Amino acid sequence: MQVHPIPPFFDEESTVLVLGSFPSVKSREAGFFYGHPRNRYWMVVAAIFGSEPLTTIEEKKVFLRKNHIAMWDTIQSCTITGSSDSSIRDVVPNDLDRILKAAPIRRIFCNGTASYNLYMKYIYPKTGREALKMPSTSPANAAWSLPRLIDAWQILKDV
Repeated sequence: MQVHPIPPFFDEESTVLVLGSFPSVKSREAGFFYGHPRNRYWMVVAAIFGSEPLTTIEEKKVFLRKNHIAMWDTIQSCTITGSSDSSIRDVVPNDLDRILKAAPIRRIFCNGTASYNLYMKYIYPKTGREALKMPSTSPANAAWSLPRLIDAWQILKDV
């Protein structure tokens, strides 16, 4: 059983919440979201908001605060093999109340199908808050090119 090692990232000005499923091995090692060098999340959001490339965790945190983006995952603990979403079992969902009560979140975005399905199964019944399923920025989602991801994720900027 793996327990989520990364605390939620948000502040009282966060208006958007981006949820993954569970941190990859590389993210768990890095201690922050989307830590795998081939995950395209940071490239996508930097492009959308016209930012320089985001490389350090501190740069990423400054960027998130500036753009009012909160981040966390749908799962608090689970059984998982490596970083494979398809291997996730024994799910204990995260309680999003700590974010939703502290920040004026207007939209929730799920990064990928696994995150969205987990959100709908475990979290939506509790919160009643709709979430939008976004194409995964994972390198495993090879069908989506970087330009196509950037185009799809533009909606983040509109919130």
